Amino acid sequence: MNRAQLLHNFETAWTALRFSYDGLSDARLTEAGVVENWSVQDILAHVTTWEEEALTHLPVIMAGGRPPRYAAQGGIDAFNARKTAEKRDITLAAVLEQHEETHRRLIAFLATAPEEHFTRETRFRHRLRLDTYSHYPIHTVAIRAWRARTESGANAGETPGP
Repeated sequence: MNRAQLLHNFETAWTALRFSYDGLSDARLTEAGVVENWSVQDILAHVTTWEEEALTHLPVIMAGGRPPRYAAQGGIDAFNARKTAEKRDITLAAVLEQHEETHRRLIAFLATAPEEHFTRETRFRHRLRLDTYSHYPIHTVAIRAWRARTESGANAGETPGP
């Protein structure tokens, strides 16, 4: 795999995530119950959190360092719960803006990372995969399943993604 192939996988998974909520009204984007009590808005804030984590920790990995372990913060579930609570009061518009802006910053960062981090399985590539393109499909599937469960004639005016 090289940078171009990895970025293709990255963008393919990102596009599928975006299509999973495409056409939903603001009311539907903020409706709880997609995954437990999370809304699509909560999921997008969560995905953004993990892209922010990638932007924080990938440079450390590139420099030969090791990011702190989540166990020191109570584990990944505790980290996710804390970040979800922190972002709970952010407006939908702000979540959507942060989601897009963080993704653009991550793409810009990846464009400058040395090719050697993409051509073989490295800690860099492993972290990138976990935080992004293997993470997005989990939420894509959840949003699509929620839409399939909840969309009926009552929501016929919304446009589902492919």
